[in-house]
Amino acid sequence: MINLINQFKNLYERGFSGEIDADETPLCVMNDRVFKKILSSDTEDSREALRHLLSACTRREVKAVKIMNNEILPAYHGGKSPRLDVRVNFNDGEAADIEMQINKSDDDLKKRAVHYAASLQFAQAKKGFKYDDIKKVYQIFFLNHVIFSESAKLPRRYSYREEMEHDLLTNASEIIIYEMPKLDSKVNDYITGKIGIETLSAEEKWCIFFRYHHEQQAKSLIQEICKKEEGIMRAEKQVDKLPRSYIRFMTVEMDKIKNNIDRALMYEAGHEKGLAKGHEEEKIIIAQGLLAKGSTMEFTSEITGLSIEQIKLLT
Repeated sequence: MINLINQFKNLYERGFSGEIDADETPLCVMNDRVFKKILSSDTEDSREALRHLLSACTRREVKAVKIMNNEILPAYHGGKSPRLDVRVNFNDGEAADIEMQINKSDDDLKKRAVHYAASLQFAQAKKGFKYDDIKKVYQIFFLNHVIFSESAKLPRRYSYREEMEHDLLTNASEIIIYEMPKLDSKVNDYITGKIGIETLSAEEKWCIFFRYHHEQQAKSLIQEICKKEEGIMRAEKQVDKLPRSYIRFMTVEMDKIKNNIDRALMYEAGHEKGLAKGHEEEKIIIAQGLLAKGSTMEFTSEITGLSIEQIKLLT
């Protein structure tokens, strides 16, 4: 176990010194941790990027945003508890969940979108709740693949409408799906000089930023979009704050070390009480190392599994 802890510390120090990844390839902002860090950090750039993104997705002005706990409590004991990417309340209590799906999933994403939207509505149901008090929820998916191949439309927007006459039953819920590969042809048209960014909608610009940020052939397009769109410029500033080695460390090496520590603890402990005590002690050692290197309490909590309250006691 001591060897594992030393391995953890050595990799952590390497991660912040730039030894893990020193190339200049732009970060892939579709990466789960990068995506969340861009939109849910406690910085002015992050909040403004999120506000502009929501304004583009909802197609109306968003004045204020507040990041919420991304885990919604289940409806009953033993029920599924959705863990969302970026959950936010905005304006007068409306809610949104913004999901990034970089790879194809074995899950039915259409049904997942419906489930997440319903969970956002359920989360509003407090004691004394009246249905008239329901605030609109938006379930937003950015997909790096196509699930509606029969249509080139982007985005696809879904709500409750009558099957023949199409009258709207309620505007309490909207599901928005961006299949980002559908913009490949427009990106190619820009690269070949056929179109300029003035032909792109705000939503399309955000999709291009997410999908093509790390693509060298789209570098000039990304740079022009960042110059002319404040929200995306803010998002790019947030990306610039993330050391490349830090991202690689989080996504690859840290998972390996954490898994090794978990396995070692299981084998070394002689009984459940000893296992629990030893596991907690190792978490504390790791948390202290992270805090000493300047990690946030939120990041330390995510890695170690300790609560924010427990981590505060270590500072």
